[in-house]
Amino acid sequence: MRILLLCSSFNGLTQRVWTELRADGHEVVVQTAGSDDIVRRAVATVDPELILCPFLRERVPDDVWRTRRTVILHPGPEGDHGPSSLDWAISGAEPDWGVTALEAIADMDAGPIWATRTFALPADPPRKSALYAGPVTDAAVELAREVVARAANPTFVPRPLDPTRPVRGRLRPTMRQTDRAFSWSDPTEHVLRRIRAADGSPGVRTVLAGLPVSVFDAHRGPATPGEPGTIALRRHGAVLVRTGDGALWIGQLRRVSADDGPRVKLPAAAVLGDRVAHVPESLEPLEAGEADGYREIAYRRRGAVGVLSFDFPNGAMSTTQCHRLAAAVRFAAAQDTAVIVLRGGQFFSNGIHLGVIEARPDPAMEAWRNIVAIDDVCREIITCTHQLVVTAMNANAGAGGVMLGLGADEVLLRDGVVLNAHYRTMGLSGSEYWTYVLPRRVGADEAGRLTGECLPIGAAEAARIGLADRVLPGSPAEFDAAVLDHAARLATSPGLANRLAAKAAARAADEQRRPLETYRVQELAEMSRDIFDDRYGFAAARHAFVTKQPAPAAPVPAARRSGETGRHAALREAAHQAV
Repeated sequence: MRILLLCSSFNGLTQRVWTELRADGHEVVVQTAGSDDIVRRAVATVDPELILCPFLRERVPDDVWRTRRTVILHPGPEGDHGPSSLDWAISGAEPDWGVTALEAIADMDAGPIWATRTFALPADPPRKSALYAGPVTDAAVELAREVVARAANPTFVPRPLDPTRPVRGRLRPTMRQTDRAFSWSDPTEHVLRRIRAADGSPGVRTVLAGLPVSVFDAHRGPATPGEPGTIALRRHGAVLVRTGDGALWIGQLRRVSADDGPRVKLPAAAVLGDRVAHVPESLEPLEAGEADGYREIAYRRRGAVGVLSFDFPNGAMSTTQCHRLAAAVRFAAAQDTAVIVLRGGQFFSNGIHLGVIEARPDPAMEAWRNIVAIDDVCREIITCTHQLVVTAMNANAGAGGVMLGLGADEVLLRDGVVLNAHYRTMGLSGSEYWTYVLPRRVGADEAGRLTGECLPIGAAEAARIGLADRVLPGSPAEFDAAVLDHAARLATSPGLANRLAAKAAARAADEQRRPLETYRVQELAEMSRDIFDDRYGFAAARHAFVTKQPAPAAPVPAARRSGETGRHAALREAAHQAV
């Protein structure tokens, strides 16, 4: 089927729907919604049999939905209306939620129903960003496939919402900051739920250390005596804030006013600066037991398997975080385990921390420091030759985060993961030893396609081209269990010694052929021109990304693959602009 994906941005959900429908054999073109005329021109060019809207804030022009089958994927159960569905669901402690496919009509989110899915919400307040990237996205992909199948049936008629039939959803207004407000003297669970209902965007406005901020990334912490709203401890950029009956770790803040610094989401301690200079730092050993609610990096041993977990907000890794992760990889490699599992969090990794870079007085120098630091992490992974290293990508990854994972011996993906193995849309040539790890997996031609076309790929395609070794189905918890089982089998395999010997020999041969350091030197030479000469617009692209402004045009090659249709070319050009 010829499908137009109409979206507000080519976000993770839209990318997932795009990769899955293309894998099913459909011709899928992406168009980001701008003016009504832009949408009309896209419809005239593509001539779609179905318009599908996985993530759309704007209204579809009346003349479009009246003449073309147009279906909206709304992140709420039947009967739900409004743009803040997930915010209300989390803050209201709903036991379950859903996603509904609705035909576009004049009244947003109120059209006839094509299909719906429901799922349970955990009792522990989920972060809105995790809920959206997890159960909502999974349900939306199922609905997209069902909608496409039903659209192929000319006799199918969506059913109108029956006002006499009980439904879970209802009309909900846009959630305002007054709806999100809390007092630090409120119970911990109440504050936690309010913050997590706004996690990712827009955050909850409050005051910390006398500074008006928006708060994100909240985790339970140990109760400490003191006045609610005061800061008890710091840990790796987070701050422990006392509440009415306990405390919460706050990982990220954003200034409300630009008068006191850049309005960029940053580690909390960095935003507060000198206001928390007197607050003691709480540092735990890497191998501590269960953390008290906030832990970016942890190492735990499971027999002959060492699991190194890292979970950085939004998958962004600052210079400091890279230094700590490199040290953690060295620690894991020094143990007498047979296998190391590199396990990411809500995002596996998206590479360097553009927000921290943008906020520095010397962003070019900070970008350089960050690139050098993440290269150090990659080198530790690549040169670990006396243990097998397994990358477990439970969630999406992009740019340097993909390349970091490719340094391992095996790459395991959870079904549904989307990878963006490219840099150019950010105005960068790329580092992280990508010129070594990517071609050795997929070959030079495929490496050039991935980094040149700048399009996302799904898990199935990643496995087909050799970017990943295996795709494992199931929930995140089921994936983690399957990865541990696989790693345990590797660790006890009778062929382990031979495989480790072959690994060491291959690395030595590669080093003789061309030293690893030369890949790094050559990549950094190109990156120095990208960063300091700004030859491809890195500064403007970075600023647009962290401030959520429209991305400037990036110098992306426009060459077509053989046999590509005009519609496919239109898809790529739209995706280049959207990514």
